[in-house]
Amino acid sequence: MLDGCTPWPAEFQARYRSLGCWRGESLGSLPRTWARAYGSRTALVHGEQRISYARLAGLVDRMAAGFRARGLRAGERVIVQLPNIPEFVIVCFALFRLDVKPVFSLLAHRADEIRHLAALSGAVGYVVPGAYRGFDFTALAGRIATDAEALRLVCVADGKLPDAVGGSGAESVALADVDADPVELPEPDASDVAFFLLSGGTTALPKLIPRTHDDYAYQTRVTAGINCLTADDVYLAALPVEFNFSWGCPGVVGTLSNGGTVVLADGPDPADCFELIEREAVTFTSLVPTAAQLWVEAADAVPYQAHSLELIQIGGAPLHRELAEQILPVFGARLQQVFGMAEGLLTFTRADDPPETILTTQGRPVSPYDEIRIVDEDGAQVPVGTAGELLTRGPYTLRGYYRAAEHNARAFTVDGFYRTGDLARLTGTGDLVITGRIKDVIIRGGHKISATELEHHLHALPAVERVAVVPAPDPYLGERICLYVRPAGDPPTLAELRRALHELGLADYKLPDRLEIVSELPLTGLGKVDKKALSQAAAATA
Repeated sequence: MLDGCTPWPAEFQARYRSLGCWRGESLGSLPRTWARAYGSRTALVHGEQRISYARLAGLVDRMAAGFRARGLRAGERVIVQLPNIPEFVIVCFALFRLDVKPVFSLLAHRADEIRHLAALSGAVGYVVPGAYRGFDFTALAGRIATDAEALRLVCVADGKLPDAVGGSGAESVALADVDADPVELPEPDASDVAFFLLSGGTTALPKLIPRTHDDYAYQTRVTAGINCLTADDVYLAALPVEFNFSWGCPGVVGTLSNGGTVVLADGPDPADCFELIEREAVTFTSLVPTAAQLWVEAADAVPYQAHSLELIQIGGAPLHRELAEQILPVFGARLQQVFGMAEGLLTFTRADDPPETILTTQGRPVSPYDEIRIVDEDGAQVPVGTAGELLTRGPYTLRGYYRAAEHNARAFTVDGFYRTGDLARLTGTGDLVITGRIKDVIIRGGHKISATELEHHLHALPAVERVAVVPAPDPYLGERICLYVRPAGDPPTLAELRRALHELGLADYKLPDRLEIVSELPLTGLGKVDKKALSQAAAATA
């Protein structure tokens, strides 16, 4: 395995292979396999572009040869920072084919984050979109190339060469010119790293999550199986494709592996997505709760026919019951709650689960070989129904972050369980309920208050449409409870909210200290509420 990564112990590798989880197939070989099976069927749709499986395989082979001609070699790393366009898929599979490791970057990342990713990964290449939504990525690439000594190739997707890179020593090319006649390439070792996802931490620069060919192929295969994907399915990638949720849960890779069609949306805007659902007969999609809320609110105002839509996956943040109950009546589509992380473990509700399970839990692990423990602060397993920290290990869950030995010593148990940092409990039927984050806790005068628990109660109040609970520093209590509320009508007062929460039975120490009324809550690139930004705002005005 790539130096700096933590392999699974030998006995676990042997077990996962004997169970058929790991089949030794590299991700780079998939486009050719798909082309043989599905040929002229449509693989990708973006705007007016329609790319068949056969053409996709050809484009991947030519770009892989083009990257090789530009000097990229097996084992090297390339940062990929592209929007939801076909080039994202083509670039990544071309790099897989060459055994070069893509580092998936968010479009929202700027110089600080990209410098960090370049330094940590030792990236030799950087792929950007040029100018996109008012931001000049070529200028960003110029700054990064000047600072990152290892960087020697910058590729720009819209064909405009980044003049700013000129003085850095890095070669700059239009992505369309990364093209050459296909050549035979050695098959990557399927047990080695295929690409890197990013950790979702909100208070520090992201860590790199190594995903192997074997483990990711298994993840997409098992999630596609649970959802019974076929060649008739059409997946709408409304969330950024660089996220694990939309890339492979089963997402883009799972859909293509079953001969379906992937429709790439520029974002989760309801009007645009509704039009795509109708035009392309989309059968399923994946959303975060904030995007789902926008879709529900827009459903009456935007005329469209969603008769084809069968399944909406919702994950990435807590889904409150009030919103969950609206999915089926508004869209005529089944709700699937998803809990997951780029590090590995995924849980899904199933089609045959009772309605109450679908509305109130995050389902069961997708693999029978996922192992989970829920433990107290001392590491002892807690009884069923009791909340504690969720630990996990399994055939697609990492054994260590990349080049992070000190952090790994804290993040994993001695027997290889990953400490997720999530608070969870198991129901009597074995379904998982995520109750919050260990770090999403406000410590007020020695009392620990779960922000997620408080948000759950506030969402149930008629006066509250959306809410985020964050800490505000206090010289006496340590932290106070600050609410950012988007009201459903007339703005509520702090006293009214405190009284309503008290009547619900909350302890006095959990009642909020401060209320900020806002028209919108800031969002991260994935559409989650940006609590880091809100916490900084609360601290600045404390």
